[in-house]
Amino acid sequence: MSAPTAAAAANEDTTAELLRMAERLAAQAGPGEQVEAYVARGSSTSVRAYDGEVESLSVAQSAGVGIRVVADDRQGFASCGSLDPEVVAETLADARDNARHAEPDEALGLARPDGVVPVHQELWFDEVVQLPTDEKVRLAIELERATTGADERVRSVRTAMYGDGAGEAAIATSTGISAAGRGTTCHLSVAALARDGSETRMGGGSDVARTPGELDLDQVAADAVERATRLLGATPVPSRRLTVVLEPRLAATIVCILGGTLTGERLLKGRTPFADRVGEVIGSPLLTVVDDPTDPRSMGADPHDGEGLATRRNELVRAGELVGFLHNTWTARRLGVASTASAVRSYASTPGVGCQALAVTPGEGTHDELVAAVDDGILVQSLTGLHSGVNAVSGDISVGAEGLLIRGGALAEPVCEVTLATTLQRLLTDIEAVGADLEWQPSGTGAVTLVIGDVTLSGR
Repeated sequence: MSAPTAAAAANEDTTAELLRMAERLAAQAGPGEQVEAYVARGSSTSVRAYDGEVESLSVAQSAGVGIRVVADDRQGFASCGSLDPEVVAETLADARDNARHAEPDEALGLARPDGVVPVHQELWFDEVVQLPTDEKVRLAIELERATTGADERVRSVRTAMYGDGAGEAAIATSTGISAAGRGTTCHLSVAALARDGSETRMGGGSDVARTPGELDLDQVAADAVERATRLLGATPVPSRRLTVVLEPRLAATIVCILGGTLTGERLLKGRTPFADRVGEVIGSPLLTVVDDPTDPRSMGADPHDGEGLATRRNELVRAGELVGFLHNTWTARRLGVASTASAVRSYASTPGVGCQALAVTPGEGTHDELVAAVDDGILVQSLTGLHSGVNAVSGDISVGAEGLLIRGGALAEPVCEVTLATTLQRLLTDIEAVGADLEWQPSGTGAVTLVIGDVTLSGR
């Protein structure tokens, strides 16, 4: 047996070991009691380079168990950062004790098998865990070198980093669920600092993949350099209304804001602008948004959700019409619907609800073709103030922006210190074009270039 095959078998054995542990814990459910055990283990590496040397190197490992106990409509939860049997036994006892003191809720209860068959996905690659540390260091240093050597105006970088992670998780319940999975990811990122006299501008580049061999170091460096240098000389411009072009990485930001408003938790708390609008038009007919963890192109792909149910493709918006919300077992029971297998969690938390692999369905046209069709607009390169400038309850958006003006279909002078003021609802309805240039972001979100008409730009 070859070494890679032996390593793969060993990793499969460790995942099976986690599942057996989870099943043993779930089997300890007493009369009138439900028990869920979520067991996870992972490792990660992070290398930062500066001035041709290693600035920092960290290698971390983690493992833990989260246990839920439901009895008499009360839920208790406890977790531990250990797989030691004695510690885990104490954690189960703590979860039972917490359940006795919890408030009753008729919607509480563990997920049950729903008949959906998980989609097989190859998400684990031994190349990540077998890559020597020296090679990881080389990649970070080479990324810094490629970035500073591409343009004389780029004198330094803020950070040049290689990182990777490998994780395994298993879940078992006394209600009949037994599932396990594992995956690897790796990434490169760099922030270039371009200088012209006393002016400094920064631009970033990144790439994420399942294996190191899929990472494009040269493209990451070139992207960061272009983004930094093309903003040199940027100034504010007078206020006006114009067309906004969002490249995929920024379109992903807007799509994630939308996805965050379309969860059962938000709906139950009344913290979404789209309550009671299922079946209504909330966006352009060009816009279709799905959450599909069965798509292996996404770094958020997973055969199971945080409650062990098989993941599935969930349409949220179809041709501008709101199709529905995402749910875990609890929000689904509270609202009288079925779970969409959208539970998200770690071993240290109970299941919440969230997007796992959000994506915009591609339309037509390359990025350059969409820009060429804009007469008066701005290609937005970065947005600032997203945490304070976005109200996910009302949909109001007021964020800082910088980028390049578009004049007669051509990129023109760079601008900075301007504000985009609109609402999420209006952004969605005013989409005039959806590109075909699907790009997957490190967050797991897939997005394309979006062209949005008649947006207020506030400047000097």
